[in-house]
Amino acid sequence: MEVVYTEKKQIVSIIEAFKHKGLKLGLVPTMGALHQGHLQLVKKALEENDKVIVSVFVNPTQFDNQDDLDKYPRTLETDVTLLNTISETNILVYAPSVDDVYEGNTVSQKFDFDGLEFEMEGKFRQGHFDGVGTIVSRLFDIVKPHNAYFGEKDFQQLAIIKKLAEKYQIPVNVVGCEIHREPNGLAMSSRNTRLKPEYKQVAPFIYKTLTAAKKDFGTKSATQIMEWVDNQFENNDLLTLEYFIIADIETLKPIKQIVEQKTYRAFIAVYADDIRLIDNIALN
Repeated sequence: MEVVYTEKKQIVSIIEAFKHKGLKLGLVPTMGALHQGHLQLVKKALEENDKVIVSVFVNPTQFDNQDDLDKYPRTLETDVTLLNTISETNILVYAPSVDDVYEGNTVSQKFDFDGLEFEMEGKFRQGHFDGVGTIVSRLFDIVKPHNAYFGEKDFQQLAIIKKLAEKYQIPVNVVGCEIHREPNGLAMSSRNTRLKPEYKQVAPFIYKTLTAAKKDFGTKSATQIMEWVDNQFENNDLLTLEYFIIADIETLKPIKQIVEQKTYRAFIAVYADDIRLIDNIALN
């Protein structure tokens, strides 16, 4: 890829030319610091579209913690090199400035996601999903993709973006892609690069706990599983559990009782020192 597009007007004119030729466009929105998980999304997008736009933008309005925003890894040059290993001709990178996206007014719009935004992450990160909705709707408006690709590691975000497209009638097919993991089970995340060695070593405990919870699902009650998980983390000196819940995937509301016909996932957020890691697993 020869050019990284930093301005909306540049990328829009290229996209219009693609559309004029009848090409199918995929969008993979990222905050950069790309890893193999992102590359799986890009590969899937390349299989299903003629051209793929990868946006690289650390979105300020979805951070509730200024320190986290400041420390978020920014590695554009490495990101572009990685993307070139997949395709040098069919990927375009859009890496705008905050001003280019927000036009001098860096605030979130307010969204109604039918209550999905108040569960889990919404409880612990105020305004987070308004920030996500704002940036994703802007990217949808700029790129006007046929398909957009998101990882299931951020399952709640994926559900909210599907809801965004549905409720606000945005003509895009939102595609969820399964979680990509390190060989030790740790869900791949740009934040993993910031883990100190001792935390990196203990972090796979998160996935180990999730798989044990999955094994117990169906034989133990949701409450018993949640109590067991709490105990696991109370006995862990390095990791601090923020939440573990079992939720109905339609509403994302925590459940007390398992109902036969419904589909459930377990969701977890854990602090490894000051770095917040999230993960989830399908239960049935």
